Amino acid sequence: MNKKVLIIDDSAVFRKIISVHLRNAKFDLIEAGDGIEGLQQLANNSIDLIVSDMNMPNMDGISFIKKVKEDPKFKFIPIIMLTTESQPEKKQMGLDAGAKAWLTKPFSPEELIETISKLMV
Repeated sequence: MNKKVLIIDDSAVFRKIISVHLRNAKFDLIEAGDGIEGLQQLANNSIDLIVSDMNMPNMDGISFIKKVKEDPKFKFIPIIMLTTESQPEKKQMGLDAGAKAWLTKPFSPEELIETISKLMV
């Protein structure tokens, strides 16, 4: 059975780009347009890893991570931040909130797949 990845990004185009690469790498995917949708998908699906943007409407990536890490059912799911934010203080905020990795857009599909594979050991 393939591992299931939840992709959270407010750009439908960007979600599709990520989806193509991850499907080619044999991952199953679920998509959400913001942190609130992400929490709903998490509650309704068995998720192995989350890839989340930082800047989104309704609930940003940092707030999303904090909510996930507060819940005993989900707190051990690895989260990768994939965002345009590259400032060290933003990255530290994400890591402090519970992200396991931080990648910046534009991203290398190979780097994303490698990072996911390392976190799903």
